[in-house]
Amino acid sequence: MIRVLLADDEAMVRAGVRAILASGGESEVVAEAGDGRQAVELARAHRPDVALLDIRMPRLDGLAAAQEIVRTVPGTAVAMLTTFSEQSYVARALAGGATGFLLKSGDPYELMAGVRAVADGAAFLSPKVARYVIEDLGRGGGGRLAREEQARARVARLSPREREVLGFVGAGLSNPEIAARLHLVEGTVKAYVSAVLDRLEVRNRVQAAIVAYEAGLVETDT
Repeated sequence: MIRVLLADDEAMVRAGVRAILASGGESEVVAEAGDGRQAVELARAHRPDVALLDIRMPRLDGLAAAQEIVRTVPGTAVAMLTTFSEQSYVARALAGGATGFLLKSGDPYELMAGVRAVADGAAFLSPKVARYVIEDLGRGGGGRLAREEQARARVARLSPREREVLGFVGAGLSNPEIAARLHLVEGTVKAYVSAVLDRLEVRNRVQAAIVAYEAGLVETDT
């Protein structure tokens, strides 16, 4: 069972999210917070698998709370849950260490899938957010070419197996899924992922996935 900390300043929103997660049978809300400061305190006390945080909360906003949880409770994955899909929020959330970004307007199954993904160590962006990120990567003509060149140079530091693992990370696969694809034990995949993050000098799987996209390791439809 995936243990979830849910933080939102609206009680009705918390009740709805709690009901959705309970209906999936894979997750349970072990603590609820009405503001960001309380969310950090409860994360330290309960050490949940996933902290699901609203962005706009009193005392401490969700972005700052996410950074604090990532820093002080490293075993807890952080996903943002919000109605605000502006790219500035996405960039700040991902830079702060969040590995999931879900919209309250999304499908309930998307919420359950996102919680499951980040709990498994993968990254998850709602389809609408993913589109914003890809569009942002595609802007800027020469700037895009420069980023692609830099990404390829960074990926060149990796061994063939590490590049293969990075490609799967970019495709959004979790460690167990990568292990199944490569016929490896999960612990070995975890070691490869850690090595990839270190060699690329990135903080989390989302940032590694962006490098994978820019380096051309992930197939896209566009």
